[in-house]
Amino acid sequence: MRRVNEAVRAVVAEGVGELQDPRIGMVTVTGVSVSSDLREGTVYVSVLGGERKRRATLAGLESAHGLLQARIARELRLKRTPHLCFEYDPSVERGVRMTKLIDELVDEGEAGGAADDGPDDEGAAEVGSAGDDRG
Repeated sequence: MRRVNEAVRAVVAEGVGELQDPRIGMVTVTGVSVSSDLREGTVYVSVLGGERKRRATLAGLESAHGLLQARIARELRLKRTPHLCFEYDPSVERGVRMTKLIDELVDEGEAGGAADDGPDDEGAAEVGSAGDDRG
């Protein structure tokens, strides 16, 4: 099934790139999940832009699903051609956000200088003395 998902993803990604619908913006096909009976296929996409652009792109993709299904039927030899639906995949957006957060933390760490390179002797002594006060 994995092979079918990847083949459908490749065909859909290529087809989306050739669509002329002005509603469809910068789209990345991040994955495809086809049901085991090949009747349904969910195409996960990431869209560059805000919420309005995302909604417009998904509407454009939904209206073009017939063209994309016909392309799948032409290019792949499947028992059935899955009916496609499109869902927004937020994972790329989350990844970009996490990268920015990590970069900010690295920048803050570098701004701290050599004082933040490791534990100092005073901190180690305090930790050791806290353990001695137990009993």
